[in-house]
Amino acid sequence: MVNPLTRSFLQAAASEEVASPLRVVQIEGLVILKIIKHCKEFSSALVTGQLLGLDVGSVLEVTNCFPFPIREEDEEIEADGANYQLEMMRCLREVNVDNNTVGWYQSTLLGSFQTVELVETFMNYQENIKRCVCIIYDPSKSNQGVLALKAFKLSDSFMDLYRTNNFTGEKLREKNLSWVDIFEEIPIKVSNSALVSAFMTELEAETPVAQCDYDRLKLSTDPFMERNVEFLIECMDDLSMEQQKFQYYYRNLSRQQAQQQAWLQKRRAENMARKAAGEEPLPEEDPSNPIFKPIAEPSRLESFLITNQIANYCNQINGVTGQSFSRLYLMKALNNK
Repeated sequence: MVNPLTRSFLQAAASEEVASPLRVVQIEGLVILKIIKHCKEFSSALVTGQLLGLDVGSVLEVTNCFPFPIREEDEEIEADGANYQLEMMRCLREVNVDNNTVGWYQSTLLGSFQTVELVETFMNYQENIKRCVCIIYDPSKSNQGVLALKAFKLSDSFMDLYRTNNFTGEKLREKNLSWVDIFEEIPIKVSNSALVSAFMTELEAETPVAQCDYDRLKLSTDPFMERNVEFLIECMDDLSMEQQKFQYYYRNLSRQQAQQQAWLQKRRAENMARKAAGEEPLPEEDPSNPIFKPIAEPSRLESFLITNQIANYCNQINGVTGQSFSRLYLMKALNNK
């Protein structure tokens, strides 16, 4: 008698549940230290590295990482970089370390990472890894006293649209996709082993630190604010150029529609004369006529990414100015006393 609880492999595969969405990225503390060390050692350049770990349900565990060598844009050097990755993963596999790729990390300057190159890298990873993330670390922002470490992934709706390579206004309205729907930020959870947690507890001082931290009262934010404003102005210029492309497109489209209407009126008048003469009318559409050739609409992807970047700079400026005003009001109150 067959046990009703036993199922064949085909039955199990057919009834396999849909994978749960990614809810959190769990990173080992040692991995974060490796990322920070690599990005700070080459703070003058943008660096990248591989993330290794496990995909467990709704949690993406990042247990290890290794940096990519800095290279120039050359086919032979890119091939060497691919061989380097394979060799590193082979060595990790030999010492029984997690060698499953779950994404990559990269450094950025003042949050300027939302580019077409990042989207293309995401799509290349998606060919082999269904759920991958990119860890973004900003050393310049971390110098302000905040750990600027974020995890991002592309939204499913944006990836479906990107595969069609159709970013026209009509398609975006059909998919109900706006510039805020490109990237999804995934919460990061730092995890440490019990041994590391116990060691950190031993390192903690029994009494609170008594020394004064005068850096917290530093009133000047000129360098950080100045760079943010400069980047914001550059993005505004880029967005203005994108808008000029669309204005040029709509002007050409209006001109073409006016030419089509004039041609149709002329053809209809000609057909009326032919009917009066007992001749067959001519077709009202002529595909061979250049005025009926559709004008390609510019892609809105670049403008969406630029708008995302502008929003990021505005949020950073808002956060810095809020902290600066708080310190200024505090110093004013102290001076009044």
